[in-house]
Amino acid sequence: MDLGGAVDATPAAVSPAASASGDRTAASPDGTLSVASRERLVALPERSLAADAVDLSHHGDTELAPGLVDLAVNVRHEPAPGWLADAVRAAVDDLAHYPDPGPARGAVAARHGRPESEVLLTAGAAEAFVLLARALPVHRAVLVHPQFTEPEAALRSAGHRVDRVLLAPPFELAPELVPDDADLVMIGNPTNPTSVLHPAETIAGLCRPGRIVVVDEAFADTVPGEPESLAGRRDLPGLVVIRSFTKTWGLAGLRVGYLLGAADVVARCAAAQPLWPVSSPALAAARVLAEPRAVAAERRIAEQLDTDRRYLMARLAAAELPVVGVPRSRFVLVHRPGADRLREALRSAGYAVRRGDTFPGLGPDWLRITVRDAGTTDGFVAALAAAGGAR
Repeated sequence: MDLGGAVDATPAAVSPAASASGDRTAASPDGTLSVASRERLVALPERSLAADAVDLSHHGDTELAPGLVDLAVNVRHEPAPGWLADAVRAAVDDLAHYPDPGPARGAVAARHGRPESEVLLTAGAAEAFVLLARALPVHRAVLVHPQFTEPEAALRSAGHRVDRVLLAPPFELAPELVPDDADLVMIGNPTNPTSVLHPAETIAGLCRPGRIVVVDEAFADTVPGEPESLAGRRDLPGLVVIRSFTKTWGLAGLRVGYLLGAADVVARCAAAQPLWPVSSPALAAARVLAEPRAVAAERRIAEQLDTDRRYLMARLAAAELPVVGVPRSRFVLVHRPGADRLREALRSAGYAVRRGDTFPGLGPDWLRITVRDAGTTDGFVAALAAAGGAR
């Protein structure tokens, strides 16, 4: 059977419409429920208050330790170009003044063809999720998983009840799984940890009056040309796009990202921000990284990433650890029974990879592996063979 979706659910989550249509409920070994319809399982979201034993606060940096090669954090490791470093240093020399977001906001607005009133600079994408959770009235929040866990953590922290739609391999978005009465929908594109790139028009089809659709595009610039980005779309009701400069430019420590959306949504989120939330060095980086020179450089970096990812996938396939789905970003997802033990063996061999059991919809048999250069990949595959992960 093709698994089109599975979900955390209670018997009350089975809709009358599903029962009337003759669909059958089916329980998985862990007690979750789905509705079987024709050839696939169709997800029914669950309304829950607990985090369901998934550690939403666990991120790739938790896997790191001195001496380990980092294949757990999806941040590029190359040095910053001189023009970026110079902009940040100049801002450091002017720290006596309070941060002025105006120039960076203008540059980001120009990049995406939007008025400045539709741009909000944030302390990384993570702050944008917190602002949305605090600022928006939400009746029914639905998150399409597996995805980055901070959006759900932010919603729960703000007191919202969260429903999950869990996609099954190959993790392609099926819009019919999102309930009609959801007034907040969150999805990543490309999605962390699956690396799947959803068609822009499929996501656009979720937009409608009375609903906010939040698209996490933190990894959009890792795809050459950003063909499925919605960052420049102003015609879609309720669309909010969140972006980050962290991944491609290796700026995790600087904390800079931004939110794009209708002016009223941006104003609500801005009202929830503290004063001067983004530092002057971070704003300086945002300004130059939104300029055409940086956008062109991003594309070249993304093209090299494509080459490095194909090499990693070929080496993993030869080691009989094939990648699941069609990855398009800075990481790949693999499935292997006993992957949790393999992760520990790789750690002992000097390599850190990302565990899968802290992503809703995955489990201990999943690993996320960051794409690095060919030499790093060769060393990793050798360690994989020594750890018994290659068959």
